[in-house]
Amino acid sequence: MSAVLLWVAALLLAVTSVGLLLSRDWRWSLGLLAIQYFAASWLVYQHWPLTMSAAKLVTGWMAAAVLGITQLGIKNNPAAETSWPEGRLFRIFAAVLFLVAVSAAANRLTDWLPDAGMPSIWGSLVLIGLGLLHLGMTLHPLKVILGLLTTLLGFEVLYSAVENSILVASLLAVVTLGLALTGSYLLTLDSAGDSE
Repeated sequence: MSAVLLWVAALLLAVTSVGLLLSRDWRWSLGLLAIQYFAASWLVYQHWPLTMSAAKLVTGWMAAAVLGITQLGIKNNPAAETSWPEGRLFRIFAAVLFLVAVSAAANRLTDWLPDAGMPSIWGSLVLIGLGLLHLGMTLHPLKVILGLLTTLLGFEVLYSAVENSILVASLLAVVTLGLALTGSYLLTLDSAGDSE
C-alpha cells in the first residue's frame, strides 16, 4: 500500500480528532466520527485483511448511527457545555501542543514496533491522546462517548499491527458497539433528567 495514502489517512485522523474537540453540533461530531472510522480502517487495512478492516468500518458507522438516532429522538436541545476550558482557542492550543508531543513520541515507539509503520503509530497516538484530551474537557454524555470511542479506536489501530486475530477484532467490535449503546442510554437518561 502506498505510504502517501497511509499518511493521508493518518492526517485525516488528526483533522477529525481536532474537529471533534472543537465541534459543538452533534451532527458534525457524528460525521467526523464516521470519517475517523473510515481513515482508521484504511490504516488497519495495512495489517489486517480487507474483510476485517471493513468490519471495523461498519462497526464504527453503526456506533455513529446508534448515537445519531438517539440524538434525533431527544426533544430538547442539549445544554451548553459548562466546563472551564470552553474556549476554542484554548482547545486548539492544547491540540497543537499535543500533536507536537505525539510527533516526538512516535519516533521512539517505532523502535518498539518496527512492523507497524510510522503512519499507523502516529495516527494511533493522535487518536489516543486527543481522545483523552477530549475526555478531560467535557461532561456532556455524547462528548464523553465520542472521546471514549476515539481513544479506543487509537488503541485498535495500534493493536492491529501486533495481532490479527479474528476473535480479538470481534471483541473490539463488541466493545465499540457496547460503548455506543451505553452512550445512547446515558443520552436518554440525561434528556429525561433535564425534562423533569
